[in-house]
Amino acid sequence: MTNQNRYAAYEKSRIMTASPAELTLMLYEGAIKFCNIAIVAVEKHEIEKAHINIRKVEDIITEFQATLNHKYPVAKDFDKVYAYLQQRLEEANVKKSKEILEEVLGHLRTMRDTWKEVMQRAGNHPKAISNS
Repeated sequence: MTNQNRYAAYEKSRIMTASPAELTLMLYEGAIKFCNIAIVAVEKHEIEKAHINIRKVEDIITEFQATLNHKYPVAKDFDKVYAYLQQRLEEANVKKSKEILEEVLGHLRTMRDTWKEVMQRAGNHPKAISNS
């Protein structure tokens, strides 16, 4: 088994055994990772790579929106934040704007850090994952 195959097997196992809270954290980490890749791609004028990774961030935000539990009033606020991030990502993709992507990245990091704090307070200690 190659190292790449071992890593893929580990990742699949990690996802399959993760709690819903851990899966949410993984999604935030993924969005941060793809946003970072998009920023570097914009800097290098790698337009297609930037587009692909911005779309990945958009897909994650779409997933967050789709899974909001609207029985809680705070869901409406999260929906507005996610809609704003989607709008900014669309604008960043059209303009290939590093500045807009950095703004989105800042919001994603804040949301991820807040989620980690919520997990810790709830007794769900997040595993060490960081794609800052």
